[in-house]
Amino acid sequence: MGGQPVWTGNSDAVCKELASSPFGLSSSQAHARLVENGPNEIQDKDKKEWFDILASQFASPLLLILIFASIISVFLGELFDTAIIIIIIAASVLLGFVQEYKSERVLSTLKRYFSYKAVVLRNGGKARVDSRKLVAGDIVFVRLGDIVPADMRILETDGITVDEGVLTGESRPVQKNAMAQAGAAQNPQEIRNGLFMGTTIVDGYAKAIVVATGQGTYFGRTAAVFSSKVPESDFQLGIRKFGSLLLRVITVLTVIVFLSNYALGHGDKNPLADSALFALAIAIGIAPEALPAIITVTLSNGSMHMAKKSVIIKKLAAIEDLGNMDILCTDKTGTLTAEGIHVEGYVDLDKRDSHDVFQYALLCNAAVGTTHVRGSPIDVAIKKHGQQHKIDVSRFKRIGEVPFDFSRRRMGAVVREARKTMLIVKGEPESVLACCTKVRMSDKLYATSVKRALLRRMIVGYNKDGMSTIGVAYREISPKSKYGVADELGLVFIGFVLLSNPPKPTVRATLARLARLNIRLKVLTGDDPLVTMKIASLVGFKPQGGRVVLGHELEKMNGKEFASAVEEVDIFARVTPQQKMLIVEALRANGHVVGFLGDGINDAPALRTADVGISVDTAADVAKEASHIILLKKSLDVVCDGVEEGRRIFNNVTKYILNTMSANQGNMVTVMLSSFFLPFIPLLPSQILLNNLMSDLPLLTVASDNVDAAQVKRPKKWDIGMIMRFMVFFGIISTVFDLLLILIMHFFMNVDVAQFRTAWFLESVLSEMIIVFSLRTRLPFFKSMPSWILIFASIAACAASFGVIYFAPIADAFHFVPLDASVLMLIGGILAAYVAATEIGKVIFFSRIEKEIS
Repeated sequence: MGGQPVWTGNSDAVCKELASSPFGLSSSQAHARLVENGPNEIQDKDKKEWFDILASQFASPLLLILIFASIISVFLGELFDTAIIIIIIAASVLLGFVQEYKSERVLSTLKRYFSYKAVVLRNGGKARVDSRKLVAGDIVFVRLGDIVPADMRILETDGITVDEGVLTGESRPVQKNAMAQAGAAQNPQEIRNGLFMGTTIVDGYAKAIVVATGQGTYFGRTAAVFSSKVPESDFQLGIRKFGSLLLRVITVLTVIVFLSNYALGHGDKNPLADSALFALAIAIGIAPEALPAIITVTLSNGSMHMAKKSVIIKKLAAIEDLGNMDILCTDKTGTLTAEGIHVEGYVDLDKRDSHDVFQYALLCNAAVGTTHVRGSPIDVAIKKHGQQHKIDVSRFKRIGEVPFDFSRRRMGAVVREARKTMLIVKGEPESVLACCTKVRMSDKLYATSVKRALLRRMIVGYNKDGMSTIGVAYREISPKSKYGVADELGLVFIGFVLLSNPPKPTVRATLARLARLNIRLKVLTGDDPLVTMKIASLVGFKPQGGRVVLGHELEKMNGKEFASAVEEVDIFARVTPQQKMLIVEALRANGHVVGFLGDGINDAPALRTADVGISVDTAADVAKEASHIILLKKSLDVVCDGVEEGRRIFNNVTKYILNTMSANQGNMVTVMLSSFFLPFIPLLPSQILLNNLMSDLPLLTVASDNVDAAQVKRPKKWDIGMIMRFMVFFGIISTVFDLLLILIMHFFMNVDVAQFRTAWFLESVLSEMIIVFSLRTRLPFFKSMPSWILIFASIAACAASFGVIYFAPIADAFHFVPLDASVLMLIGGILAAYVAATEIGKVIFFSRIEKEIS
């Protein structure tokens, strides 16, 4: 971290202290310092090392219970069964570890896709470099919207304001300067000539020198930065609530199974130990312990799949939230229209082409760079147009600036030509007109009040033609050391720069795709309502109600009117950043899952508030930081791809839960009921755990299963009530056929205990493998094609279940015996009837669900 000399010394002393100069470092100097001090990044506190991942596998309460039970069984002398149980636990832990470790690697890979750029002086010239490659001594340029990439001492500024809340907790932005500190300072709040990593530039511009990077910054050394917990998404909250409910149900049923078996004296050797181990093994068997692995696999695979489509996921759970989205809020630029803004013309108030109007607009411009021009879209368009048409403004010298802000909606520049000094103001026409007392028309000056109606008719006319207007005004001003907003008065309005934003050729098809996905689009723009409606009509976007609500109308509404307006209206124009955020908040309060697509500084509040904040790689740093998902290209089509992927993931996670819980619940009820009439424990603990492991392995492939087209048409939300109803309904069907098998074998075929246990083990594994092909779809199973990997995995699991029965070493270890042909035929008949009954049950169950929804 920079010591006192970098804050108290003058610019030359600071450069000397850091072995640098006002012209920056050379590439070789920067590389040497990077090698010596490491990259400019903060250690990722959320990153898990392999030992953390391994340890987390033992966090499951059910696994801990089973380990505890295994220890007890050692003292009871059940050494062989204990060994088998521990081997199976180890296999489950290893499986979870491998999947989560792979997911961690996926996240690390995704982080390489996006980074923040910094404008630095290298080899005497400006260059954009990855902020992680900044070193002490680098000269960096920052402006409105940038996130400060390192701790820096300001060398030059015309006035800069910084939001340091992330570092200091201070709610108000702080003004900074380039003057040396008068005395010693120990914390950022006291340092007025410093910019600190992680803070945001909210106004102005500065040239600064890097004094500390990475862990050496104030940000890097502030532990409190990492203390906040990321709030749970709707999906994560649902999973947690479901897990808590399931644990309570399992606990109650496990106690019942234990007491009933112990009371009836079931057990081969020790009724107490055998009943306890059996009940605990059943608890493990009913729990969907592979669910975390399923979620991990589906989300990590989905994130890598989306990366190939130019969508970078910063938070894995955001994929599922994207799938649940039913409203998407966005600006029109880059979504309904092409990314670039074009200068269509520049006219005076007689509607004649005016070189003066464009020349003044070019002088009052904050875009920087020549080959790669960056800045606000409007400033970039004006500067590029000037370059293309070789507009020469070299006779002017720019000596001051009044930076743009979103409350004024204009900016000012002070320029000198020979002995004349002028203040030029450019911005939203009404905002500029508010500063004008005169207008120039036909080479004469008129009072603004006299021509205001004419000017408004001109603006409306251009807007109806789909062109935005930028007003330009000026006045002569006396030279002084500093200029501000107070100087923006008494101006002469001289004309308009006309801008267009042509519709994207593919936007009609994209809007139709959004409609098919049942996502309602809402346009939130700061642009003119007439321009916005013209663009909407050109692309075929038909807003509900056919009207536009303006920002000033929203200000006058009470809470109920506001909530109603955001629900009924699809286009909001002339809205402020605060109003965008309030619209998103109101939509969420109305029960919607809201996505917000934005790339500007003014979009950051809404991006943070939305369920899914979506930005683009070229966005302002503060917008990228606030988002959950980053697009490498701004396109609604790419967003639609992400929605479909999110819905596919949600459906596959749900498939696993529904299939596993219905089968496991059926087995639990069967065990409870059979305990009252069987004179023995129907399955040994080791057999139950082997059954559980063999059935879970192929179900992991559900993560990559195909999803029916109908299941991605609508957003889905976590519905615990439906899951519980599904579990009970299809669990009862499973129980009926399990009991049918048990009753026939025990009362009619009189099979011995070993054959009974072997037969039920085989039937349980085969039924769960076969029934997944029915429960994975609402369609008849033969009309929905599963993934080949699920087919092969299920065939392999079925073959393995026969293998453990007929391969003597394994069979002996688990107390399995070969089955008679009559028993195998019975199992085949039961399975066929089970599938048929499940297919009929699907029709009944889902028809009821559809009626309730409608």
